[in-house]
Amino acid sequence: MTLFHKSLGLLFVLATLAGARNVSAQIGLPPTAMTAGKDTVVDQPINAEAPLVLKASVRARMIVVQRGDSTLRTYPVAVGQDGYPTPVGSFTISKIVWNPSWKPPPDADWAKGKTAKGPGEPGNPMKVVKIFFQEPDYYIHGTGDVESLGSAASHGCLRMDPKEVADLAKIIMEHGGQPREENWFWRIIHSRREEKVIYLNNPISLTITE
Repeated sequence: MTLFHKSLGLLFVLATLAGARNVSAQIGLPPTAMTAGKDTVVDQPINAEAPLVLKASVRARMIVVQRGDSTLRTYPVAVGQDGYPTPVGSFTISKIVWNPSWKPPPDADWAKGKTAKGPGEPGNPMKVVKIFFQEPDYYIHGTGDVESLGSAASHGCLRMDPKEVADLAKIIMEHGGQPREENWFWRIIHSRREEKVIYLNNPISLTITE
């Protein structure tokens, strides 16, 4: 065997040994090593017996949907601005209004000069659905001002992206004892002038913290 071929053989053996060490090191890595220093969410088995709960943080400007130890969804929201804070505490969601109309609060200075709007009318600030947590004044609702999400911009309500608030309302109805087929939601969402009120059989808990 020539010196050249011997050298090639030695290089192959060294490369193989190095690769074996790398594989052993990779096998021995803890599951979080590749994401060390990053915010990670560990998937947990969903407890079928656990109730659905919503948690909102005014400071984080986020709604989290949980079931047991599992996080199902997270949504960015806009919260109440100075002078119109979002209430904190424990609340119960039992009423949802799809394609809501809007009436300006009669005693609110910010609403002076504004007129009532029917479902789907231009200028109606309530987009897609209202999810009441403290009637009659406080609810989660879709907004056309999606740029406000992540800020303190509302008059106390929790604003969401219209598509995301529809997704949230579907989840709440499913777990609140009022599930519907997908074609029902399609008809409601595409029939913007039809207001539809849903009362939940099993109210959903919402906790709002600072």
